[in-house]
Amino acid sequence: MGKIGPMKIHHLQTASFCPYGGPLLHDRGLAGGDAHLICHSLLIETNDGLVLVDTGFGIDDLNEPKERLPAALLALMNIKWDLGLTAAQQVEKLGFKRSDVRHIIPTHLDLDHAGGMPDFPKAQVHIYEDEYFAAMHPQTLNEKQRYRQVHWRHLPDWQRYNLEGESWFGFPAVKPLLGAGKDEILLVPVTGHTRGHTAVAVKGDHGWLLHCGDAYFHKGQLDLEHEHCPLGLDLFQRIMAVDNEARTENVNRLRELKRGHQHEVELFSAHDKDEFERLAARAAV
Repeated sequence: MGKIGPMKIHHLQTASFCPYGGPLLHDRGLAGGDAHLICHSLLIETNDGLVLVDTGFGIDDLNEPKERLPAALLALMNIKWDLGLTAAQQVEKLGFKRSDVRHIIPTHLDLDHAGGMPDFPKAQVHIYEDEYFAAMHPQTLNEKQRYRQVHWRHLPDWQRYNLEGESWFGFPAVKPLLGAGKDEILLVPVTGHTRGHTAVAVKGDHGWLLHCGDAYFHKGQLDLEHEHCPLGLDLFQRIMAVDNEARTENVNRLRELKRGHQHEVELFSAHDKDEFERLAARAAV
């Protein structure tokens, strides 16, 4: 396939939760108010079908949460049980069929990023090999809780990549997504949150978008004038990281990418509601 033009990109909110202890999870701190976290997914129209970057929770997750999701998550996260937020229903609302989703790219295989994979059972799933093995063979209690084997019980068509590739804005080990057009969708490793966590770079109408997944959680972490993060989110990121030193190093690398190339690359994370609303509003114009 030859090089295609700028691809149409839809920003989808595929989950919503207001965690208990919210005052520690947003900028107002103890001043009050609930924190509102989301899952920010991308649906990309390409010449090789639809590409879904992160899935959020799946339909079965919302219909059978006690059977599919860990009790601690259900107790603490205050999830909004809205089937209309699932990627499957949003794909259909946009006028597509679920089978039109030919490729899924999870930034990692945590339950809130890969839970919707069973809703698209024929899609190829593009993943770094380290993340695949972390999920298939969890080594710690943390990994056994975050990876839910039920999410790949349908035996997806895994497309696994090693950590070797070309450079992209100084980030090594970039892999192009095969079948979606030359150099239009790239996998960029930013490990630390999980063993094989990646960001996903997409060439859009306004230049590059970089979906950073859970490499960072709050927009303030990439604020070039005043770096900051609510205390609760900072602690949560440290607790959840399999390698906090690597996670911190990659946040710094992302800040430097923004500093040097903010007119060429738009960075956003998976859970920041303000970032999602800004980008979704711009895409809707």
